[in-house]
Amino acid sequence: MRALRFAKYGPPSILSLDDIASPVLKSGEALVEVHAAAINPSDVKNVAGAFEATLPRTPGRDYAGIVVAGEGWKGREVWGSGEGLGVTRDGTHAQYLVVPTGWLSQKPSNLSMEQASTAGVPYLAAWSALVDSADIQSGETVLITGVLGAVGRAATQIAHWKKAKVIGADRVEGESGADAFINIANKDLADGVRALTGGKGVDLALDAVGGVMFEPTLNSLRIGGRQVAITSVGNRRVEFDLLDFYHNLSRLIGVDTMKLTGPDIARIMDALRPAFEDGLFEPFPVKTWKLEQAVDAYTAAAKGGSPDKHVLTPQS
Repeated sequence: MRALRFAKYGPPSILSLDDIASPVLKSGEALVEVHAAAINPSDVKNVAGAFEATLPRTPGRDYAGIVVAGEGWKGREVWGSGEGLGVTRDGTHAQYLVVPTGWLSQKPSNLSMEQASTAGVPYLAAWSALVDSADIQSGETVLITGVLGAVGRAATQIAHWKKAKVIGADRVEGESGADAFINIANKDLADGVRALTGGKGVDLALDAVGGVMFEPTLNSLRIGGRQVAITSVGNRRVEFDLLDFYHNLSRLIGVDTMKLTGPDIARIMDALRPAFEDGLFEPFPVKTWKLEQAVDAYTAAAKGGSPDKHVLTPQS
């Protein structure tokens, strides 16, 4: 089969498209014919060495495809991600993928393969942060930094599904779906939040930026508010006023999707499916690339700046 491979860490140019042996199934595993596989920022970081993947390795965390072998699953359309994909086991940027059957989730019937392949990591991060970790409640007001990114857009839809109000923040203007928007390129985040909440602050914040945005986000919480951190762009070390933090009774929660198990991921994907099938969640717009174009696709994903999700189509 054809698979994207990297044998050393570096920029997208170190990727190669190789012919490798087709995987051999073990008991309890399924063979998935990959029809679409999104490229996430974490995939680019993985190739660059951020996760110290065991090499050589096929990258890719998200996918959609058809099970061609696997007890109880053969012929079914599946979507999602998996534990260690692209890092400790070969990932999704190949014609075929092997995963335990307990990691599989049925694809929403109304989504194309390309659309379904983009949901994994962004929605897993947003769901893990807002639902599993922060226990978002109906009627709450949620601040989402980096709201125009994939995780931010997924989190906005999940928050609305849970009947919460969303204040989005980003450095550029764009359509986020948030109820209110703060352009942090020209407005102080905490001041903007206070103005929109009658001076109170938000109940919950999902900081999908980190770095320099960490403390302003923390300062936007109401008394007893909670903040979820999922990344840190730029500086990984941050500072904040500890006295303000504990006087405000603030709570800080860390979430890492790389720690999710295969069954955890399947559970979340199963929970997401009804909202997609009912039209409550809108899939991301996509730009498709053949495996032969993978270096260019990775380069485009690394550059960012587009609302489109870059998707490889290994069977084309």
